[in-house]
Amino acid sequence: MKLLSSISTVVFLFFILPVVPQIIADLNSDRQALLDFAAAVPHIRKLNWNASTSVCTSWVGITCNTNGTGVVAVHLPGVGLYGPIPANTIGRLNSLKILSLRSNSLNGKLPSDIPSLPSLQHLYLQQNNFSGVFPALLSLQLNVLDLSFNSFTGSIPPTIQNLTQLTALYLQNNSISGAIPDINLPRLKALNLSFNYFNGTIPSSFQKFSYYSFVGNSLLCGLPLKRCPTISSSPSPSPNDFLNPPTKPQSHTASNKKLGSNSIIAIAIGGSAVLFLIIMVIFVCFLKRKDGARNTVLKGKAESEKPKDFGSGVQEAEKNKLFFFEGCSYNFDLEDLLRASAEVLGKGSYGTAYKAVLEDGTSVVVKRLKEVAAGKKEFEQQMEVIGRVGQHPNIVPLRAYYYSKDEKLLVHNYMSAGSLSAFLHGKLSFSSIIMNKFCFPFLHIFFCITSITWH
Repeated sequence: MKLLSSISTVVFLFFILPVVPQIIADLNSDRQALLDFAAAVPHIRKLNWNASTSVCTSWVGITCNTNGTGVVAVHLPGVGLYGPIPANTIGRLNSLKILSLRSNSLNGKLPSDIPSLPSLQHLYLQQNNFSGVFPALLSLQLNVLDLSFNSFTGSIPPTIQNLTQLTALYLQNNSISGAIPDINLPRLKALNLSFNYFNGTIPSSFQKFSYYSFVGNSLLCGLPLKRCPTISSSPSPSPNDFLNPPTKPQSHTASNKKLGSNSIIAIAIGGSAVLFLIIMVIFVCFLKRKDGARNTVLKGKAESEKPKDFGSGVQEAEKNKLFFFEGCSYNFDLEDLLRASAEVLGKGSYGTAYKAVLEDGTSVVVKRLKEVAAGKKEFEQQMEVIGRVGQHPNIVPLRAYYYSKDEKLLVHNYMSAGSLSAFLHGKLSFSSIIMNKFCFPFLHIFFCITSITWH
């Protein structure tokens, strides 16, 4: 028995020991690649990347695989990255599956070694200032490719037809030109090529997508846009036309060339009728345009009166202005929050609470305030007070907030264990998660006895 155990141990060590140095080497290589990236690309928000700490458990925005042998995801949206990305940095992460650098100020050409990473499945680079031609080398494993709101030029390369796993392609608001390639991507469910410089006819394989996927390309035609103009070719002359040219008509007498008074009157009446018809058409078009403008205003008012989801009042110019409190380890921006799947936890006198699940799996509670008439300075002062109070171990801390004229959001940790109120009354409501932590009038802050979280 001891002999068998010794043999098993020897066999185990024989197969495992040669692999251990390779695992350590791979993780060290990824660590150095990320440190090179952080050193070469300036960033406003400080990253806690340190060679002496664990990459997989301590570094903000970094996710490793289950056995901790390599980095599989880098999430750095809205952290203030600016400048170009040098080659041979991120492109050295051989196990990378998800890269999110959106909502930053990165510029210059995108290194070809990033979109061509063999394992890359999701690439989010939207809302930056990248330029240069559309990348020709792309990972065959890509599921989502988002390069929207940049300055990419050139045309879509034919190699995109090899992306058989692609489910979403977002290229809107760039300067991409040329014809849309006639390809068939069987898994493609979302497409947006709007506001570029595409020309020609929309391929039949893409005509299933909506009008808004192609709008803003003035030289593009075909369904679902306007029909392409048909060019009618005139028949070519036959050889007989050259052999037998048409005979000239006999000249009229001078008396026939002169117009009579009746003809002059008829021409004058006809010209007046045509002029009157033109005036009427212009008048009708003016009335329709006026009615259209009135309907647009009414439609806008009607849409503004519809119930909104949380964050629906956020203005485009105010996006990504999410304020995080010191010590918060969350790494997402306002766009992440608005695109997250939301579940209503409950409603109270001061608003509605949602459970928001972000794309990286992080769960937070978002409180959307209503009927809170407070100026920005007053609101920020109250948030500072609540932020200090949230340091108590029995109170859910306020992690971040957002302020605009039409929308005010609070972000808290999601407490899956519930609260003392839920424990006593046998039900879980949003008040047991957020509202019972503190009563929130802006002139006074009262703490409720039932607000102590049950740990």
